[in-house]
Amino acid sequence: MRQVPPSVRAAWGLVGEVERLDGGQGTSVRVGPIVLKPQPDEVLVAWQAQLCHRISATGFRLPPPVPARDGRLVVDGWSATAHVGGEPVPEDDPSASSWLPVLAASRAFHTALADEPRPPFLDRRDDRWARADRIAWHEADPDSVGPRSRELIAGMGGLVDDEGLPRQMVHGDLSGNVLLADPTPPAIIDISPYWRPAAYADAVVVVDALLWWSTDPALVQLSRPTTVSSVQWRSLLTRALVFRLFAFDEPRRDVLDINDQLPRYAAVLGHLRSDVMR
Repeated sequence: MRQVPPSVRAAWGLVGEVERLDGGQGTSVRVGPIVLKPQPDEVLVAWQAQLCHRISATGFRLPPPVPARDGRLVVDGWSATAHVGGEPVPEDDPSASSWLPVLAASRAFHTALADEPRPPFLDRRDDRWARADRIAWHEADPDSVGPRSRELIAGMGGLVDDEGLPRQMVHGDLSGNVLLADPTPPAIIDISPYWRPAAYADAVVVVDALLWWSTDPALVQLSRPTTVSSVQWRSLLTRALVFRLFAFDEPRRDVLDINDQLPRYAAVLGHLRSDVMR
């Protein structure tokens, strides 16, 4: 666990035990009522703060960034949000129906985001997820994938189509970042902004569920938005799988890890090419 500098705790006036939080990259911690996360991008945090004030949260909760005592949103590379109750879908739950509240929250959130303008900071993002996203949408060359992954990528090409769907601001990493807490609406945390069709955010959720939760493949059809056709849906799911594969298989990734995990991706590709999609 990355240590929280004393200057950061002092900036928010936090005392007490530091609790590491599961999920994401494993870098977030809770101190009392506040969640601290390493986040050096002040522009992104400021955008998130403004977004939380602009949109109407109907069908979901959206905890805003919490400023430090002096008003700063980022202190020594850390930002803060209020801790909210709830848990993501349990890792040992393979049922397709468990993802329906997550998808409902996604659709409510993206309806609220529909009129948001495209923020300029998206163009300068260059982390591995941003690079993988551009590759999945044919906006960058796939030059960083290993030879074993190349075989999978070749098998996906015929499944991608021009969906012809409008683009908007989306949260591209909802799977573990929707906290369910009946009877209150789900909480959406750790916004990962992308400019893609709203249904693509759902597709990433479904692919993640198949990859990491071993969810019943019935979710593929159960989750298809009524606004997209089967062809569009398969194409979006394929892009989501390409996105996750490229983000995973980067040059610094251990070869043994790649060999261990690639069968997961091959299995999901098999679902996309099978009767599950018909």
